[in-house]
Amino acid sequence: MPGWLEPVARKLDAAPGPIRIFFRNDDAGWDNERLFRLLQLFARHRCPIDLAVIPAALAPKLADELLRQLHAGATIGLHQHGFMHLNHEPVGRPCEFGPSRPVEAQRRDIEAGQQALIECFGPFLDPFFTPPWNRCTAATEACVRDSGLTAISRDRTAGPVTVAGLGDCSIGIDWFARARGARLVRERWGERMAEEIGGASAPLGVMLHHAQMDRSELNALDELLTVCRASGRFQPLLMRDAVSDIRRDKGQVS
Repeated sequence: MPGWLEPVARKLDAAPGPIRIFFRNDDAGWDNERLFRLLQLFARHRCPIDLAVIPAALAPKLADELLRQLHAGATIGLHQHGFMHLNHEPVGRPCEFGPSRPVEAQRRDIEAGQQALIECFGPFLDPFFTPPWNRCTAATEACVRDSGLTAISRDRTAGPVTVAGLGDCSIGIDWFARARGARLVRERWGERMAEEIGGASAPLGVMLHHAQMDRSELNALDELLTVCRASGRFQPLLMRDAVSDIRRDKGQVS
């Protein structure tokens, strides 16, 4: 076992019950070849994965391949990732659905993106929304809910969902996590993952970005999945199951 994953293995083995983990991969629609390699890796480990799909970037080749895999029984979740993944903020941090955009423009993009994905994937599409760069406004949340979507997924640091009736499926750890502007070294990432596992009371989300993942990144992820799969405490989930678990844990009706 690689040394950087020893803390993860120890925390998994010491867990009093199942550790529920889902993997959300963003930016589906970009760099299909890297995406296909990522899907092959998860299929080899018999591990589910959720794809946040950029509606405006979805090409027929990718849609056809995802449908082929789904019809063949692949455990892949699909949901909406913004609309065009474009920054609309003139200053500050990038955001597609930020304070500079009128509410009606946000609603129009959300509904157009949802319709495009429904036309491609039909019942395979989950009614969830991941905003690009993991940030949006409370007005965006209301647009998401009013558009018929049932949950939103962001990094936990964005804060909890504030709009009633909208589920929250937050991410706990980023594969490319940074501290003080620098990416965490593998050893520190393993420690962070172990900390998250040790404190997990709800499904733990891990965020991936396949377009940034070369062969060395995939090899490291392969090592992580191998360690997780070796533990009897690891319970991989799709986001749809995570959302149901979170609602049940909070005493809400699914």
